[in-house]
Amino acid sequence: MKIIVTGAAGRMGREVCALAGEELVCGVDPNGAVGDISDYDGPADGIIDFSFHAAIPAIAGYAVTHGLPLVVATTGHTPEELTAIRTAARSVPVFFSANMSIGIAVLCELAKETVKAFPDADVEIVETHHNRKLDAPSGTALMLAKSIAQVRKQSTFVYGRVGHAKRDPSEIGIHALRMGNVVGEHEIIIGTDTQRITLKHEAFTRTVFAEGALAALRFLEGKAAGLYEMRDMIE
Repeated sequence: MKIIVTGAAGRMGREVCALAGEELVCGVDPNGAVGDISDYDGPADGIIDFSFHAAIPAIAGYAVTHGLPLVVATTGHTPEELTAIRTAARSVPVFFSANMSIGIAVLCELAKETVKAFPDADVEIVETHHNRKLDAPSGTALMLAKSIAQVRKQSTFVYGRVGHAKRDPSEIGIHALRMGNVVGEHEIIIGTDTQRITLKHEAFTRTVFAEGALAALRFLEGKAAGLYEMRDMIE
């Protein structure tokens, strides 16, 4: 497989490039040899994007023009950028996930099953990342919350807490911690008056996300145009 990696000079881009090995045909990064994806006109079978959310319109446009499957592994997209992703998915297969860890995909499913079993439980999500992470809460925390909201339809998201008001039963609390060099931790706490269940995923190295991104691109081989996610792959 011939792979283009955008954001190739970043932490995650370097991980993907290293893992792709000889399959890497182009690393795109403003700080690299190829600064813009439009400058590459060689052979390719797919794109993995670990760049910056604002770059997605150009990357998605390139994927459509060249008929290439696209894995979008960035987060923090604006509504306009999300529209660019969905528009591209009408023409080519696009895999879009806030977290490329297969373990997180499993965690989403476990959380939904647990919340279904305890419909009156309080649900809180706590995520911890390194002190250089720009967005808060993490895209993964939001992905987990949205997964839970699929089975708890009246859910409202509360980001941290301040003030004087009791907890509403419909709330899903989302809390962000930033410290040190933590790669990524996500914890879902589901509690009633009599018991508590804690579901937790820890990423020890960034390689886990690179593995997932490469698996996602291979999953897209031969797929019809459309928008795919981790749930599609693990099923």
